[in-house]
Amino acid sequence: MHHRAPMLAGLLAMALGATTSSVRAFDESRYPDWKGRWVRTDTGVPRYDPSKPPGPGQQAPLNAEYQSVFQASLDDLAKGGHGNDPTYTCIAPGMPRIMNNYEGAEFVITPASTHVLMEHIYDLRRIFTDGRPWPQDIYPSFAGYSIGKWIDRGGTGRYDELDIETRGFKGPRAYDSSGLPLHADSESIITERLFQDAANPDILHDEITTLDHALTRPWTAIKSYRRLAVARPVWRESICAASSPYVDIGQQGYMLSADGYLMPMKKDQPPPDLHFFKSSTK
Repeated sequence: MHHRAPMLAGLLAMALGATTSSVRAFDESRYPDWKGRWVRTDTGVPRYDPSKPPGPGQQAPLNAEYQSVFQASLDDLAKGGHGNDPTYTCIAPGMPRIMNNYEGAEFVITPASTHVLMEHIYDLRRIFTDGRPWPQDIYPSFAGYSIGKWIDRGGTGRYDELDIETRGFKGPRAYDSSGLPLHADSESIITERLFQDAANPDILHDEITTLDHALTRPWTAIKSYRRLAVARPVWRESICAASSPYVDIGQQGYMLSADGYLMPMKKDQPPPDLHFFKSSTK
């Protein structure tokens, strides 16, 4: 018993020493300053390629099969439906849609990983930068599994670019609210180059390329984010399911009225199957 206190003190000193050395090993001056709250620079409906209009205006290089899927989505939207957009019931948007940056983003750089924290509650990414290989088995997720590498393009001794590859997805996923689809096999591979603008460090660019079996070729776009000139940004809670009026029943989308009744989304939409409910009698 008399030896416990010195032993605990020794273990504590070793732990503090290890923590101190690991902190010292992370030389923050070698990494870019991406602190703060970043918002998208484009206006209008968030979309994969901000330089082009949404929907058909994106001119996505879809193959014939998925062009038909997309057209069916557009037709359903025209009738008042939700189309091929899975997020209307608050399913996570997944990659690459996460990087549309709907409500603001924060980048947190650590020695072994970089975290992308979106104000939109589901859009969280962990990018491993510790030199690990791809795992043999990846647990599929909407955001995917990301491995990144810091690059010193300018040869200044300070990293100025983060190159990322992401794979290991699950679906369904769409590029935007028009229902522009990714392939149902979820075998996408997405690469990115994240770097600050050479003339303005308060602008961050994401050159993103999607390889997907629904595409006839890799599809590249550049998204840009602007850092707000606020020392202490305000981050709001954003939980889609807390206010969503949409309900998905048997591959049909319905709405809840203000007084809590189920109602159709489209003209002449049939009601859901009430097989397990007894008919009401008057």
